[in-house]
Amino acid sequence: MGTDDEKGSVAMAREADGVSEDTEAIRMLIERWAQAVCEHDYRGILVDHDPDIVMFDVPPPMRSRGIDAYRRTWDLFFTVHRPSDAFDILEIEVTAGRDVAFAVAMMRCGGPSGGRDSYPLDFRLTVGLRKVGGRWRVVHEHHSVPAN
Repeated sequence: MGTDDEKGSVAMAREADGVSEDTEAIRMLIERWAQAVCEHDYRGILVDHDPDIVMFDVPPPMRSRGIDAYRRTWDLFFTVHRPSDAFDILEIEVTAGRDVAFAVAMMRCGGPSGGRDSYPLDFRLTVGLRKVGGRWRVVHEHHSVPAN
């Protein structure tokens, strides 16, 4: 990690070339996606994903290729996740270039705190994005949990 002065210089450089706007746009895209997951809103989940997305997930199939396969992974998830359950971003970091970016996040999903069916799960999210036609698209998504 750099000093505060070095971090400030990087932030100013990013603002000067417009990257900070992209960083914020990506952050908002991921927040909208997480909200769509909470609401079981398939359209909202898929809207910013590339037709050729590749996703690595925790349950089988561990790799999905294409938007139709990606959509089907949510069918399984929604058998255990209710719209009232958490799907929260705890931390997020975005690094954006002019047409390629990635984000890493710590997240939590699970039932209502303390409820009979509570199953809180902390997991990691990594997202790779590409700017296509001036719009950020998720081309890679990776969910993982720490090994015990």
